[in-house]
Amino acid sequence: MPSMLSMDLQYFSGEKTEKATPKKRQDTRKKGQVPKSTDINTALILLIVFIFLFVYAAVPAKFMQDLFYETYINYASLSFTVEDTMGMFQGIVIQMGVVILPILLVAALTGVVASMVQVGVLFAPEVIKPKLSKINPLKGFKRIFSARALVELVKALLKIILVGTLAFGILWMFRDDLLMLGLYDVLDGYYVVSLLTGMIGVASAILLLILAIPDLVYQRFDHEKQIRMSKHDVKDEFKKMEGDPLIKAKRRQKAQDLAMQRMMQEVPKADVVITNPTHYAVALKYDDSSMTAPKVIGKGVDYMALRIRKIATDHDIVIVENRPLARALYDGTDVDDEVPEDLFRAVAEVLAYVYRLENETKQRGN
Repeated sequence: MPSMLSMDLQYFSGEKTEKATPKKRQDTRKKGQVPKSTDINTALILLIVFIFLFVYAAVPAKFMQDLFYETYINYASLSFTVEDTMGMFQGIVIQMGVVILPILLVAALTGVVASMVQVGVLFAPEVIKPKLSKINPLKGFKRIFSARALVELVKALLKIILVGTLAFGILWMFRDDLLMLGLYDVLDGYYVVSLLTGMIGVASAILLLILAIPDLVYQRFDHEKQIRMSKHDVKDEFKKMEGDPLIKAKRRQKAQDLAMQRMMQEVPKADVVITNPTHYAVALKYDDSSMTAPKVIGKGVDYMALRIRKIATDHDIVIVENRPLARALYDGTDVDDEVPEDLFRAVAEVLAYVYRLENETKQRGN
């Protein structure tokens, strides 16, 4: 019976029931595995580009007008040699590039901003590394027939139906204008078609953006599911981190910093600071109602000694120079230790001197 129970526990320990640890999340992020909805990027790019085109429409209109003029006025007189034809096409391509470049820049910038809003600044070289697993046909079939692929198929069909219905509705609303296009001149016809295209584009982008919100929720849910860990994985990761010298060093440094910070907060409560005078400093406190012996509440060497002396000066704590005693206290005690018995007499003399100074100061004040 115990062996069966052990086998069952081992079986269930392999199930991924635990949330991903911060390290697992960091590792998956380095690999480019982040919860991201491409639908949001697509919708935002379409929306911003079509809004930009409403403002920018005059530029392509002017280009088309000039192109028609060049075609019917200037190009008609060409002899159409190889040189003339090449020159004509080069000119058209350059002009088209100048017209299209701002649109491409707006689209690219929108895509970058949309990605940064979703996942922050992310550079993942792992994504672009060549891997044989990417061309594995078995894994390809698994992706094609997976639950994720089915969800993507349903999403694509839903978007086609909804966007198609929306576009048809807008065209139906302006069917009279479309039927009258043959009566317009080229420029007016261009503006009518541009307006309808822009309206369909903006409306479709807004619809896609609305549809992308549940997609983002699903992507995050699916990502959390994909990066779940088994209890065994969590234990292994913890063991690795515990054994990592770098992690240990960081943890030790953090503990030292916290201890040093607490010590510096205690120094202002000292009765006296005994110095070397420059290399060592030890802060002592004695309360006869709660302590059996004076206590070391702070100590330091070189830079830390300088900081302790400065705190003592700022808080009007008596600083006593006693080289042998400062060195003996520093070497023979730790912070929060009581003064050793062999140093009682020397420390008592220092404290008596400090109390005498305090009494004299009070008497002068009175």
